[in-house]
Amino acid sequence: MSGKASSSQSTTGFGSGGLSHVYIQHQPLHCSIRGSRGLFYDDGTKLLISTTSNQVISWKTVPFSPFANPTTDSISEGPILAVRFSLDEKLIAVQRSNSEIQFWLRETGEAFNQKCKSESESILGFFWTDCPLCDIVVIKNSGLDLYAFDLVSKTLILVETRKLNVSWYVYTHESRLVLLASGMQCKTFNGFQLSSAGIIRLPKFEMVIAKSEANSKPVLADEDVFIVTIYGRIYCLQIDRISMLLHCYRFYRDAVVQQGSLPIYSSKVAISVVDNVLLVHQVDAKVVILYDIFSDSQTPISAPLPVLLRGLPRSNSLTSQSNGGESESSETSNTNDHETIIYGDDWKFLVPDLICDVANKLLWKIHIDLEAIAASSSEVPSVLEFLQRRKLEANKAKQLCLAITRTVILECRPVPMVAKAMDAIVSSYSLSIKTGSFFKGIKVERSLTGVPNVNSTGSGTDVPTSRTDGLGKSIKYESNSRYNSGLVNRSSSYSASDSEDNGSSEPLKTISDNTPEAQPSSLQSQPPGPINNLVNPNVSEQQETQLATPAISPDEMYKFVFAAVEEEMVEEPSYLVAILLEFLRSANVEKVKVHPNIYVLTIQLLACSDRYAELGLFIINKILEPSKEVAFQLLELGRENLQTRKLGLDMLRQLSLHHDYVLLLVQDGYYLEALRYVRKHKVTGVRPLLFLEAAFASNDSQHLAAVLRFFSDFIPGFQSTTDFCAYHRVLGEMNGTITV
Repeated sequence: MSGKASSSQSTTGFGSGGLSHVYIQHQPLHCSIRGSRGLFYDDGTKLLISTTSNQVISWKTVPFSPFANPTTDSISEGPILAVRFSLDEKLIAVQRSNSEIQFWLRETGEAFNQKCKSESESILGFFWTDCPLCDIVVIKNSGLDLYAFDLVSKTLILVETRKLNVSWYVYTHESRLVLLASGMQCKTFNGFQLSSAGIIRLPKFEMVIAKSEANSKPVLADEDVFIVTIYGRIYCLQIDRISMLLHCYRFYRDAVVQQGSLPIYSSKVAISVVDNVLLVHQVDAKVVILYDIFSDSQTPISAPLPVLLRGLPRSNSLTSQSNGGESESSETSNTNDHETIIYGDDWKFLVPDLICDVANKLLWKIHIDLEAIAASSSEVPSVLEFLQRRKLEANKAKQLCLAITRTVILECRPVPMVAKAMDAIVSSYSLSIKTGSFFKGIKVERSLTGVPNVNSTGSGTDVPTSRTDGLGKSIKYESNSRYNSGLVNRSSSYSASDSEDNGSSEPLKTISDNTPEAQPSSLQSQPPGPINNLVNPNVSEQQETQLATPAISPDEMYKFVFAAVEEEMVEEPSYLVAILLEFLRSANVEKVKVHPNIYVLTIQLLACSDRYAELGLFIINKILEPSKEVAFQLLELGRENLQTRKLGLDMLRQLSLHHDYVLLLVQDGYYLEALRYVRKHKVTGVRPLLFLEAAFASNDSQHLAAVLRFFSDFIPGFQSTTDFCAYHRVLGEMNGTITV
């Protein structure tokens, strides 16, 4: 099985009461088959495979479900060293020995063999590929053999051979990258990326190994090297047990760059990646350390804690701790005592996020607890930045960010700290709008985690290629620009750090081999719960999967943060004004449009503190952007401050809200000035009755006559209306006989 073995048995806390940032969820996928000879994991098709003497039983692991139904295929009896399905799952390849691979067509049951031509050659392994040049790659101690499958002749056609000395290899389908180890210490590596864009050969490089005190030369093994994909970047992690370090290498098109080292505290280490968070399992120490290497930081996200087993039935949660490697447990339903053993001797960690208990035939999926991580750190801006980068549980991350932001405001934390928090939220939203991820569904995001490729140019343009595959179908390999367009949402947010790493080298990246139409997502967030509840428990799982990003819009900031805290901060208006101004500053820097209600709230708070002079400056300098809502708020406050009302009237005129401006002039008694404004700006649709009533109320017959004369000239047919007749009669009663 492809995966890294761990050892040392221990038990851990049960249920949800334990303290941990990483957990596995009960129930696991049970893959116990009578007569099973071994378990294998095919990362190309995401299948967990169990084999018997003449059968191959497989379970789909994506999406992960403990109730997945197995599929059974019959094969001939014989030894089984490795099993892989073709990427379209139409063929099964079984390595029978170090010189032979046997193939089955699943539809017909036909079989054929492929053997090494030379007795000196030994097959180390193989994998299927979506490279346009070949269908399957066979790794031998003498190099790589690239084959295309011919459906007609039921044979493999050798396309190309790469001659190299190979001691062992590591490969992940997610990265499409294979590393071939060679040399006395197995520290010299040749790398090839075989993706839908073609084959890229990486420059030869050596890994770092510290010298031992005995002057012996330690030898690297395949379990010491991991290929991981984080934030669309491809990394290699290498364990150095002499120096107790985990070295990190990043792959570029024309360079392999070492990017620091992480300390390890166990002789046995395993690696997982969950939602772009690097999990370093210290197996002997029975803890896991989390890193977010987005900014190349080598500081852990949180303190080392054990993995937690959640969801165990209550009767099993009373399982006693292991003693001398044994544990006793009360059994319920299908749950056995071995399910409570964490970091067992037979655990194999499957990159990125699965654990296989080979002895007990169980498969677990690893999760991270965002709420626990957020609660364990007091660095609010850093926590918000971390949460804003999470995709798998975007809705939970969003609710946490809203709750944390409300809390720090209610606690009146220092303004500079809250300002950094605002910067984190606004910059994340701005990026999500620019990349379009704010409007995409999570299904699209999840599909962007699987396919490797290299951006050869900044524009990412490649010539489309096509070939006929071994199954008789004509396959068109679309240009790399199609894949790059699917990657924009992820890669663009890392461009700044990419350029810092190597100005002239293009990084190896992963892109999607399956880019479905983006699903429209619901942008309406669920209202957060109380302040002391970090996550709204009413948010459904279905609703959670509709979000592609935890980015928070200004509308949501107003509704779920500012408006929510305003009622509780009536005695601290100045502090809330300072926070709102910091939010407006961040929005201005990122050129983000702000909800008008945020400006209205700022005006209300300034007025509560009698800061009308500052309010005037904010309006004049357009720190508070003009809008109809802002103008009417200024007009309302103008009852207390005439200058503020004038600012509101000026804003209406500036916004060309002619009807509103004219109406307010009439209400204030300036109906003649309103008539001049109507004539000058050719305002149509005004109601003569409002002006006539205002003129009549003034008890000035000349003004009433002027209004009647104006509308007689301005509105054709006005003299035929009932309004004209009524007020013309009133005017006659006021002044006897006056000609209009």
